[in-house]
Amino acid sequence: MTVSDPPCSRRDVVVVGASAGGVEALRALVASLPADLPATVIVVLHVPSYGRSVLPRILERAGHLPARHVLDSADLVGGEILVAPPDHHLVVLDSCVRATRGPRENGHRPAIDVLFRSAARALAHRVVGVELSGVLDDGAAGMWAIRERGGLVVVQDPEDCLYPEMPQNVMATVDADHVVPASAIGGLLDRLCREEFDPPGAPAPSALIQAETEYALLEESAMNSIDGAAAAGFSCPDCGGTLFEIHETGVPRYRCRVGHAWTTKALLGEQSVQFDTALWMALRSLEEKAALAAQLAERAGERGSSLSQARFREQAAEARDAANNVRKLLESRPVTASELVDD
Repeated sequence: MTVSDPPCSRRDVVVVGASAGGVEALRALVASLPADLPATVIVVLHVPSYGRSVLPRILERAGHLPARHVLDSADLVGGEILVAPPDHHLVVLDSCVRATRGPRENGHRPAIDVLFRSAARALAHRVVGVELSGVLDDGAAGMWAIRERGGLVVVQDPEDCLYPEMPQNVMATVDADHVVPASAIGGLLDRLCREEFDPPGAPAPSALIQAETEYALLEESAMNSIDGAAAAGFSCPDCGGTLFEIHETGVPRYRCRVGHAWTTKALLGEQSVQFDTALWMALRSLEEKAALAAQLAERAGERGSSLSQARFREQAAEARDAANNVRKLLESRPVTASELVDD
């Protein structure tokens, strides 16, 4: 009796994440993909939740593969590029990909981590993850899931990126299998997706990977998955709920009960935005108070009520002084490194 060889497998799904500077990198990547690529390419680019996206048209013109938005769901078919539409995550299932309006991650919908994590959960070693140019660290936790489940990690060379922070954060989280310029990624993917290999013995998806994918699918069962986790002492910028700490991956992050997720860097950035918003709200409130007090002082003077007029003038002056202090805070707010653009 002979022992048969173990079945061989191929990598047939490529998941790509990009943010700032990502359109240029995506064009360079798809330009080098062959028309007979034996894999589905699924793309998430951080885009505004409003308005239209013409990314599929851009990618079709740049290369040889058809590209389209996933409006509801789409089968995983080789030789096609599937793109996340605005304000929708893409969640990979066993044989298809679904567009959902699950909770934002790092303030984004679509979010790269949702795509990467769900692909790792469903397809394990069949997945190649690609991280392109961008800021902050969306994609790092998802790449950890891809690595954990036996997939491959490809990163655009930071020296080739307009914004190297996202690739750098992935490389700080997991060991990248390949670090190459964007123009070389297409040829690399073609080779990787044609190779036959013995499937590695990857562990089953962890409870966290399962739960976080279910959040993106708006599954009610996920809402209680963080029970027992330690409260972080911070509130969620999206909904105001309590954030809980997640420690399983190499990327420390937080998630609230309804599923909004934040890495430490993204949360710190969003808190800066909220601080700025609070200052503008305070300035508006103080200016309105000063204007109202001035009107009341004028009316009191018309009635001959000198005591009321003096009191209202004093309140108007106090509000103007406070408003000037808020203006000074707004003018003196330091610019962070992530807000700077190198020439």
